[in-house]
Amino acid sequence: MGADPGGAGGGSAGARPAGAGSAGAGSGPGGSGSGFGAGAGCGTEGILRRQAQRESAARTYARSLPVVPVRARGLTIEGADGRRYLDCLSGAGTLALGHNHPVVLEAIRGVLDSGAPLHVLDLATPVKDAFTTELFANLPPALAADARVQFCGPAGTDAVEAALTLVRTATGRRGLLAFTGAYHGMTAGALGASGGAPDVRVTRLPYPQDLRCPFGVGGPEGAELGARWTESLLDDPKSGVPAPAAMIVEPTQGEGGVLPAPDAWLRRMREVTAARGIALIADEVQTGVGRTGAFWGVDHAGVVPDVMVLSKAIGGSLPLAVIVYRAELDVWAPGAHAGTFRGNQLAMAAGAATLAYVRENRLAERAALLGDRMTTALRGLAADQPCIAEVRGRGLMIGVELADPETGAAAPALAAAVREECLDRGLIVELGGRHSAVVRLLPPLTLTDEQASAVLDRLADAIPAAAARRPR
Repeated sequence: MGADPGGAGGGSAGARPAGAGSAGAGSGPGGSGSGFGAGAGCGTEGILRRQAQRESAARTYARSLPVVPVRARGLTIEGADGRRYLDCLSGAGTLALGHNHPVVLEAIRGVLDSGAPLHVLDLATPVKDAFTTELFANLPPALAADARVQFCGPAGTDAVEAALTLVRTATGRRGLLAFTGAYHGMTAGALGASGGAPDVRVTRLPYPQDLRCPFGVGGPEGAELGARWTESLLDDPKSGVPAPAAMIVEPTQGEGGVLPAPDAWLRRMREVTAARGIALIADEVQTGVGRTGAFWGVDHAGVVPDVMVLSKAIGGSLPLAVIVYRAELDVWAPGAHAGTFRGNQLAMAAGAATLAYVRENRLAERAALLGDRMTTALRGLAADQPCIAEVRGRGLMIGVELADPETGAAAPALAAAVREECLDRGLIVELGGRHSAVVRLLPPLTLTDEQASAVLDRLADAIPAAAARRPR
């Protein structure tokens, strides 16, 4: 087994539980005797009951993951009931270094102990300057050489809104090109560009995929047909497509089902947009900072976008979102996209530390290597489990699509059962993709070989157990 490249997470987090449902249960920190669960109604059940009573119906993860975290380190979360879990959700990809990594904690303490202001709007500070310098050092060189950065509100969806406002202001055009299966956020403009938009105001293009290719062929041929369709639509004066300001694309679709864009296809989209004066926006909110086995998702294809949307991991576990774009697009007026919380000093410090750690420890390369091993193992499992329709992904962004073995139809109920069986075994996963039939793995980049094996073992137990629960 290899050493932990992240210096956190420990081998004990990967230990197999005594049996299904135990998940390493015990009386350790956070257990009933620790103070977290002491007192009537103060334990896990009481907290979850009050959450259900007080929080909005919009809550999501809490519905399927009845866990009350009280401590966390690396891959491991400990609940108020003393149970320990391997966290392969990682804050929906936010935690590049896992929970409470020492370099992140040190960076945060450094700011707190220095007496530096924690809120500064968009004023310049040494902390902000250090973050920007580290960010630019990791950007694709051709973009970094002539780029501007806009600090947005603390969520990725606000950065998407900023990107859309920017390109529309710079080009004077309103149209937007987006893709089926896309997810760009929940505010109005970002949601409108997403695949589940209820009120479509963008031109929707086919995103390449193999299992459910819209052209029925998959592979390079399916990607080529999609590219031809895009070119035809843009060049047809009777297509009804308004002149687009931009095309927005995820290098690997996350919520869409963990669908990596073929490198040749992404390069083709860059050629198509460049030839027609259309800005290319790369949404790297989930794919950035080493997640897919390269520092940025676009690096696999060697593509340099006009705009990059960045959030999640760049804040080192704290809220931070920016867009980086070519200087010639920087035409908007002061305050054209503003927000009170653009200057999160703690997030900038944590983010700079995370970016530097990923770069210095070559964690993107580590993610590529370990991701290949995990997908290979999961494809081996698929040979014995006919309900696994496809295993796909890039780096430590992995998806397992489940389907009815007889009809090939997506199996969301089975996927939900797998998630439940995983939780019983002390493994946290989430679902995505069409019909929520894809089990997603987003472990931290600090994942050890031992921990990866534990994750795979628990998932390998959970899938047949869930399949056995299905009515015949």
